[in-house]
Amino acid sequence: MKKNNTDSTTSLNRKLAPHIVDAVEFDLALQPYGHFRLNNGVDVYTINGGTQEVIQVELVFFAGNSFEKKNAVAAATNFLLKNGTTKRTAFEINEQFEYYGAYLNRACYNETATINLHCLNKHLGHLLPVLRELITEANFPQQELEIYQQNTQQRLMVNLKKCDFVANRLIDAYVYGEDHPYGKYNRAEDYQALTREELQDFYNTHYTKGNCLLFVSGLLPKNIQELLNGAFGDLPLKPGKAEVPKFTPTPAAEHKQFIVNDKDGVQGAIRIARSFPGRHHPDFLKVLVLNNVFGGFFGSRLMSNIREDKGYTYGIYSYIQNHTGETAWMISTEAGRKVCEKTVQEVFFEMKRLREGFIGEEELLLVRNFMIGSLLADIDGPFQIMARWKNIILNGMTEDYFDRTIQTIKTVSAEELHELAMKYLQPEAFYELIVV
Repeated sequence: MKKNNTDSTTSLNRKLAPHIVDAVEFDLALQPYGHFRLNNGVDVYTINGGTQEVIQVELVFFAGNSFEKKNAVAAATNFLLKNGTTKRTAFEINEQFEYYGAYLNRACYNETATINLHCLNKHLGHLLPVLRELITEANFPQQELEIYQQNTQQRLMVNLKKCDFVANRLIDAYVYGEDHPYGKYNRAEDYQALTREELQDFYNTHYTKGNCLLFVSGLLPKNIQELLNGAFGDLPLKPGKAEVPKFTPTPAAEHKQFIVNDKDGVQGAIRIARSFPGRHHPDFLKVLVLNNVFGGFFGSRLMSNIREDKGYTYGIYSYIQNHTGETAWMISTEAGRKVCEKTVQEVFFEMKRLREGFIGEEELLLVRNFMIGSLLADIDGPFQIMARWKNIILNGMTEDYFDRTIQTIKTVSAEELHELAMKYLQPEAFYELIVV
């Protein structure tokens, strides 16, 4: 056999483990976005990148449930955009997107609603006219509305038998109040009461003539500005963000609730939550680090105690709700019916530990590495990068928000986190809900 002539000084020594680099040593930066305006003044934000010939065009309208005067109108309008226009039936619309191998999705949130197109960039010119049709000529056929009403009511009946679904509805109502967009929830009678005229009126106000922003990412065609202008530049859309109606939270007076949803159920849903300042508060970024120590990932204290040590649950997490206005710090899990109370006790015990002691250097380094590593995964590709920018833009954050996030993760001290635990992890501030 011929000997390998590779220089032994440059070959790998496989007896030595490679050097491990902590994620906190990386210098992360968010690719800057491009920007232009359509002829009607509508802002378009772009990220040009990736290796595949694909593109995402997302239209964001200020048409969330904060703008509806009657429950379920915003979500129904958004869903039925794709279910018929003056020119095409729902089947013909779906067939058009499928013919080009494209995917069209829509979603409704508290402040905003979106229409999201994914397609090969070479087909964009064929599909943008159909997208335009959805925001100018949707006609909400009565038959499609009745199918939607039937499906949503049946789905609700099934979901109301699930303790986790009921718990998610109720905890938000306790924290914000049922009259607040973040706390209200739909009932069967809300869906049944929907009318075609209400949807058409909401559509005309908040879509056809509504405030709109465009977020476009992927390998962009050279004529992207021309294509988007041809599709949307002459429409009576309003530029910029709409002013969102102001709502004052009316939290529940009672902080502890135990609800029997299924007398024969063997599992319970646990939600523990408190109101919390939003992204603009100076404590917000530091609390994200504290939250990860507490319950934000698989190696957190809640997981180590309640899953690994006690075996009460398959998983337990804490998180800050992703709301634009006021928000909440939430702990969420499902546990065996007989150990729900014990699980709640252990959650408060872990709060007490954070209030009474400092987080060790090794544990804090683990959390820093986890958070930086997660951010690395979250900006892997043009769609993910645009999702980050969209979040920053819609929440009115400055463009250095991502950099400040990285800096906070790397530098926040154990002493600062201890002060935040003393400030926010007080049991009396939390609502406690068990649904079995």
